[in-house]
Amino acid sequence: MLAKIKLSRDYAIGEVDRRIYGAFLEHLGRAVYGGVYEPGHESADSDGFREDVLALVRQLNMPIVRYPGGNFVSGYRFQDGIGPKELRPQRAELAWRTIETNQFGIDDFYKWAKKADTDVMLAVNLGTGTPQDAGDLVEYCNFEGGTYYSDLRKKHGFAEPFHVKTWCLGNEMDGNWQICTKTAEEYGRIACESAKIMKWVDPTIELVACGSSGLGMPTFGNWERIVLEHTYEYVDYISLHTYYGDYDNDPAAFLGRSVQMEQFIKSVAVVCDYVKAVKRSDKTLYLSFDEWNVWYHKGIREDDRGEPWQIAPAQLEDNYTFLDALVVGCMLNALLRNADRVKMACLAQLVNVIAPIMTETGGRVFAQTIFYPYFYASNYGKGKVLDAIVDCGSYDTKDVKGVPYLDSVCILNEEDDTLVVFAVNRSLDSDVTLSLQFSEQESLTLIEHAELCHADLNITNTADCPDAVVPVQKAVLADSDISLAPHSWNMLRFSLK
Repeated sequence: MLAKIKLSRDYAIGEVDRRIYGAFLEHLGRAVYGGVYEPGHESADSDGFREDVLALVRQLNMPIVRYPGGNFVSGYRFQDGIGPKELRPQRAELAWRTIETNQFGIDDFYKWAKKADTDVMLAVNLGTGTPQDAGDLVEYCNFEGGTYYSDLRKKHGFAEPFHVKTWCLGNEMDGNWQICTKTAEEYGRIACESAKIMKWVDPTIELVACGSSGLGMPTFGNWERIVLEHTYEYVDYISLHTYYGDYDNDPAAFLGRSVQMEQFIKSVAVVCDYVKAVKRSDKTLYLSFDEWNVWYHKGIREDDRGEPWQIAPAQLEDNYTFLDALVVGCMLNALLRNADRVKMACLAQLVNVIAPIMTETGGRVFAQTIFYPYFYASNYGKGKVLDAIVDCGSYDTKDVKGVPYLDSVCILNEEDDTLVVFAVNRSLDSDVTLSLQFSEQESLTLIEHAELCHADLNITNTADCPDAVVPVQKAVLADSDISLAPHSWNMLRFSLK
């Protein structure tokens, strides 16, 4: 099968915002306790953070991590997780029916983020919380001093403000699973008033309003419109969330689901621009795709929360297959192809809970299959996304028509004059021979071909066999055709002449 890509450095979609490679950490299952935080573990540092986990996190080169939720945040009192640990209360955590010890909170997450070389994205509670609570948290984190909450931060050992720039106004407030679900009007009003207070405390911050919890929500579209009619002047982004699964055991259809993700992005952008036009605004609203991933291995069960009222039980611990890694690669490509509007995104989640990194409590850590497309994108996907013309065959699924066999994105890094192509061959049985033409006066020299490929679509990495699915470096031959194996993820790096 032949696929052709034509592109020019003169035609770009947009610059990649590094925050598109963010991640998400929620108080859910073993994401925090037994994941990033485990005092007593042989690798734990003086703050109780697992150094073996931090080492893998740093490899991902994440620019930002969203915290503390998720559904969890809609009942969270940030005051429970600050100050001396012996004074922090245990509480019944209603979102996931567990006991929250609060031994890890805002203070600890800030410390952990510094050690992980990443920035902080905080979500405020707009479920049980109030606009004043949201303002208090901004004051605690960002105010210089001389007020109750800023002085409390100093008392807790943080003389300098945290300078948290990015804030989420609640989480999935349209979902009936959410603590204190709201209508679009109710959420729009509380988000507006919270945004005003938060920006009065710190005018430099950026705010993310909650969009629909998914494309399939019955209120989708109208929710975004109503919320933005209330908040457009005060917020900078609106959120999108989506998860995909191979519920029908149909790999070809599963690999095509990212086409729907791209349709979702474009639909939300249209609603944003509609409100912009109605308000006669000069401001363009951007998108924060702050939850996305494959999630279905555990999600197919009616209730995956386990026995209630445990401390950090194992929850949503999906074991990712090689096929899942291909889909994650396609989802990353969809985000990057919309770099003009998608400026932030968070793989959900980071450790143990539907995550690229898995741990054994008290034991080992390893990278799941989905770790690798994320790793390569974050480390090499820098620069301008080019508006490529792709000519290749396609196929139809029951949900999506015209799924291209080649899923690709091309990124020009002008700092080192390289072109990076992330490409997934969706065909389950045919090679793709790739022909790439770049501008009229420039030629390309392939300098690296990293491939993630395996004969078994369902194989997983485990603690006992952590390298079952890992990328390999393909031989680079001058003036030869570039062949992409069936059902494979690839990174091609070219030097420009």
